[in-house]
Amino acid sequence: MDDNRYDDTKDDINGENAGTEEKQSDYEDVCFICRRPESKAGKMFRLPNHICICDDCMHKTMDTVSQFDYQGLLNQPPTDHNNGNNRFPNISFVNLADLQGDGGIPNKQKIRKKKASGEKPEIDIRNIMPPHKIKEKLDEYVVGQEYAKKVVSVAVYNHYKRVATGTMDEIEIEKSNMLMIGPTGCGKTYLVKTLARLLDVPLAITDATSLTEAGYIGDDIESVVSKLLAAADNDVERAERGIIFIDEIDKIAKKKNTTSRDVSGESVQQGMLKLLEGAEVEVPVGANSKNAMVPLATVNTRNILFICGGAFPDLEEIIKQRLNKKTSIGYNAELRDKYDKEKNILNRVTVEDIKKFGMIPEFIGRLPVIFTLDGLSKDMMVKILSEPKNAILKQYQKLLELDEVQLEFEQDALEAIAEKAMEKDTGARALRAIIEEFMLDIMYEVPKDDNIGRVTITRDYIQGTGGPIIDIRSNSLEHPDRLKVIENGNAGAQA
Repeated sequence: MDDNRYDDTKDDINGENAGTEEKQSDYEDVCFICRRPESKAGKMFRLPNHICICDDCMHKTMDTVSQFDYQGLLNQPPTDHNNGNNRFPNISFVNLADLQGDGGIPNKQKIRKKKASGEKPEIDIRNIMPPHKIKEKLDEYVVGQEYAKKVVSVAVYNHYKRVATGTMDEIEIEKSNMLMIGPTGCGKTYLVKTLARLLDVPLAITDATSLTEAGYIGDDIESVVSKLLAAADNDVERAERGIIFIDEIDKIAKKKNTTSRDVSGESVQQGMLKLLEGAEVEVPVGANSKNAMVPLATVNTRNILFICGGAFPDLEEIIKQRLNKKTSIGYNAELRDKYDKEKNILNRVTVEDIKKFGMIPEFIGRLPVIFTLDGLSKDMMVKILSEPKNAILKQYQKLLELDEVQLEFEQDALEAIAEKAMEKDTGARALRAIIEEFMLDIMYEVPKDDNIGRVTITRDYIQGTGGPIIDIRSNSLEHPDRLKVIENGNAGAQA
């Protein structure tokens, strides 16, 4: 009876282990000592509690133990001092029972195994979305920026044609990394995030402000590729076909008039040259920096598309200085203030302007596609409020729908919101701040009264001279009698 019960338990344990191994079979084993994956370290010795040790580390360990053996420590006879039990004085061995959970290495720090060569490739040239289709999808979410959407659509399409085909007629096609320049709040990051949702490829969005030269506090330059590897679920082959968006790229410009070491400026640009052009780099898996306890993976950046974006403040002044060199006096002369009122002065940017801003020539040369995004006008602000699929006003309408209340906005109210946002000069981000402010009282008051059926936002309420119009539920659909007005958070009656 006891023997049978023991066998059943053993079978259950084996069944559990088999299930665990099945789940983790997608990942490579990692050496418990040197943290190298199986693809680099070679065959692994598997010890109890899912511990794996590579051949090199196992031999080093045995050599170390053998050295003690040569000194006669392992063959010492039992003595009275140790009661005949301890044959290894001053030597303590690791208890394998104390090491649990696959050697303490989580899956996020393991590398996925390479797929068999006979499997179907993930990118098929016949299934790549053509540029006009990509732009149509972007139009549903991003207002304006027609030229930027066109450039991004063509660049992404050409990039994935290049990745899918490899070479065409022995001609190797170079990748087209992009640099987008635009004022704050014009939709640079939002454009890339929307693009990533449309394309089934891994995308990593990282910030250049935290990058520093190797050996200093901050993220290593390779960490941008490490984030892409994490987005691809540690699948190196999939990560090598991904997109990396580096935001705030203008923050790594050369520092002017400084005598201190520029560890987060020009040196970061120089470190990124090999990534942009295409090279095999060793990146930490599941961490931002390399250390002895983190496994490393080799990623080839040749097929990774890099998109860099930045606001480049004060670049307008550099452009104006260049244009004003042509000014003169006399008949038909150009005046110095000719370009002061030009709104989209960034469209006149040249490589020389970016170089003068503080970007080194080698860095700019690896970003061949340079384009600008327009600053938002009042009309664009009004469209941003209501037209996109996930517009801010639609979000609030959905929130009030959950309370069975209709939310409506008069056209004058939308224009008033846009005018206030233009004054803040922070782009589309100002819209959210303004709406949060005037919707606070409505979101607070509406749940108090179950009879409220519709709320209409007016221009007077936005400007602070009146309140929104509240319609009672019974009359809201057939005869909307405007009965209540909320002003400054207090409910009152309107005659």
